Amino acid sequence: MKVRTLVASLLSISAFAISMNASANEPIQPIKPAVVKNPDMVELGKMLFFDPRLSKSGFISCNSCHNLSMGGTDNIPSSIGHKWFQGPINAPTVLNSSMSLAQFWDGRAKDLKEQAGGPIANPGEMGSTHKLAIEVIQSIPQYHGYFEKAFGSKEINIDKVTEAIAAFEDTLVTPNSRFDKWLKGDKAAINQQELGGYELFKNIGCVSCHSGAAVGGAMYQKFGVHTPYKTASKIEGRKAVTGKDEDLNVFKVPTLRNIELTYPYFHDGAVTSLEDAVRTMGKVQLNKDLNEKDVDSIVAFLKTLTGDQPNIKLPILPPSNNNTPKPAPF
Repeated sequence: MKVRTLVASLLSISAFAISMNASANEPIQPIKPAVVKNPDMVELGKMLFFDPRLSKSGFISCNSCHNLSMGGTDNIPSSIGHKWFQGPINAPTVLNSSMSLAQFWDGRAKDLKEQAGGPIANPGEMGSTHKLAIEVIQSIPQYHGYFEKAFGSKEINIDKVTEAIAAFEDTLVTPNSRFDKWLKGDKAAINQQELGGYELFKNIGCVSCHSGAAVGGAMYQKFGVHTPYKTASKIEGRKAVTGKDEDLNVFKVPTLRNIELTYPYFHDGAVTSLEDAVRTMGKVQLNKDLNEKDVDSIVAFLKTLTGDQPNIKLPILPPSNNNTPKPAPF
């Protein structure tokens, strides 16, 4: 009996090792669950992420454009900013954004902390200033206690605000997709069409940009490698950051995790269906005219990348008072 148990255990360990080795050989890797190092900072960051008082109008929060009920985006071509300003670009998802080499489509922010400060002071987004936003938060006594728990000090400044928001956003990962389960050895997690779509995704070259745990986000690439992408958008991509002509229409490669939830697609938000997005990418990036069967198979695979969405309990925000600067929405 002991010999049988030992053999069974060895076979189980061997099967697990083979499964892990097979996963290691794939260009896409499973997402790991978030590791929370400072729960108090994450909780504070969640409050600030949902607090619309960081905006001048008192109406727009981080969650307005990166809605955690809608795949971490807003599902419109470009976001609505202060005084109904139409944003110039499609809001990228906040989910799994910690895995990106930089933030924003053009990579102008090196990390989530730097990114968090941008929209607050952008006149076309939240429309405030860092000074005003901090005055608002400082005027609310309860916030001082939350900052003390998170940072060991009641002092409130923009550096701490953005660090806390980044700490919360760092937890917004989506593990346990059906494809991740397949990578870990559950071969029944995806069907034959989905598996065929993945093989096609690899064979035609999609993985040259869309790989790693986030299935993207790790490099910059010109949009329109083989065929120019026709758009009314005036956004220049990396050129706006580097000033180099060769960086025109070069963008950070977006993650494909949860892609079925983050429509519309591309930096201009001009493509509403995942099928059309796949066709377009095949043509402009790979110089391939994909047939209907191939498109359907790749789309089927892409839908297996939807993982567990963050299970967020909405924070109860501390109230403003007579000393709180008043919002100016109009």
